[in-house]
Amino acid sequence: MKKYAVYRSPTGLYCYDYIDRVEDLKDTGFEDIITEEQLPIVLDGTGGYFRFEFGDFRFVKIIESDEEFPLKLEDMYYKNDPDFKLGWMSPDGDTYSCSYTNHNKCAIMLARKFFPKSKYPETALERAGWLKIIDSWDGRERQHGQYVHSGNGKLTRRQADKLFDLGLYDNYEVRQLIRDNDI
Repeated sequence: MKKYAVYRSPTGLYCYDYIDRVEDLKDTGFEDIITEEQLPIVLDGTGGYFRFEFGDFRFVKIIESDEEFPLKLEDMYYKNDPDFKLGWMSPDGDTYSCSYTNHNKCAIMLARKFFPKSKYPETALERAGWLKIIDSWDGRERQHGQYVHSGNGKLTRRQADKLFDLGLYDNYEVRQLIRDNDI
């Protein structure tokens, strides 16, 4: 059973491998680098690590699991969060929040729940009418915004209503989707 350190973020909970015994460093690439005195550590999932601190304000708890994703979908990617900014929206208008770089990981978990036989998670979601709300940046003015992407060019009434609630109704691509779908 693996141990994970669970942390909070504005979009949901996330977890990293928690290592508190030298034996657990096996096959991590850090076997000959980290000593027992340096433990506990957390593997950051991108090839690095950092010293674990119980006092970290983002830290929630230590859990044990053999699952590939030890947290539930709705815990990792808050569903219908009132502060939703980026993530995925179902055809029913339900949102799943994620950060700038977690759309793919979120799509994997969504596809496992809603389309378990799919080979390509993002494609499966897009073909089924899910919207991807991403951060857009023009590169010149250094302004970030929200861009709404429809992989199949469709928009449901519920999605349109939710986009209105989120303040995204005036985005060019949303106006185009509304026109194209007679909403």
